[in-house]
Amino acid sequence: MIAYCDQRKIPVKASVAKPYSSDENVLHISYEAGKLEDLTVNGVELVDFGMTVSPQQAPDKIESVTIGFEKGIPVLLHGKRVSALEMVEALNQIGGRNGIGRIDMVENRFVGMKSRGVYEAPGMTILYDALLYLEQLTLDRDLVHLRDRLAPEVAEMVYYGFWYVAKMDALMAMIQQAQQKVTGEVTLNLYKGNIIVASRTSPHSLYDEGIATMEGGGSYNQTDAEGFLRIQGLPSRVQGRATPRTY
Repeated sequence: MIAYCDQRKIPVKASVAKPYSSDENVLHISYEAGKLEDLTVNGVELVDFGMTVSPQQAPDKIESVTIGFEKGIPVLLHGKRVSALEMVEALNQIGGRNGIGRIDMVENRFVGMKSRGVYEAPGMTILYDALLYLEQLTLDRDLVHLRDRLAPEVAEMVYYGFWYVAKMDALMAMIQQAQQKVTGEVTLNLYKGNIIVASRTSPHSLYDEGIATMEGGGSYNQTDAEGFLRIQGLPSRVQGRATPRTY
């Protein structure tokens, strides 16, 4: 196929030396096949990436990016309201020049086989981290645990292409409800492939410094933990008497 394209001067990214395929869209580029099928090969070093520089080639200085969310949707970039497309395109540029979002993974295909792929998704990697940092402030512990259990279900439905089915409708309704309070602003420092949170704020933050403080005078009474631990340990004490452990 590569020879056929060469003969007819059809431009393709694949070459005889690097015959892997690439699938590109605004969210990411994936690279598969060729020498990438050998798991002993360093895929990140083999691929000619189209969206990102390597972390080693990224600038020797931090670049900050500030993203504002409304109900879990990223809508502000450095305080300016932008569309979803503008947000991703801008973050692709910002993340790409800082070496963000390169991934080498072995995945499970729908048909049952395992497949090795190398990906780059700078903008989406930044958005994912920013959203998680904001959710740390705004989501209840038990809701986060439920979200984490359902996340593989959502990912599987997306991967399989089952967008317009009853199960996906129900999952998306749950996500939209869970995101109602995920509003605020996150600033990230980008440095040579790393994403480091600099600050996060939300009008719906559940973080209370007066409760969380380790200093004296806080509103949380440390002695309350004694009764809490006794109650939590009660089932274990009963179980221990009924079924003594020997070592």
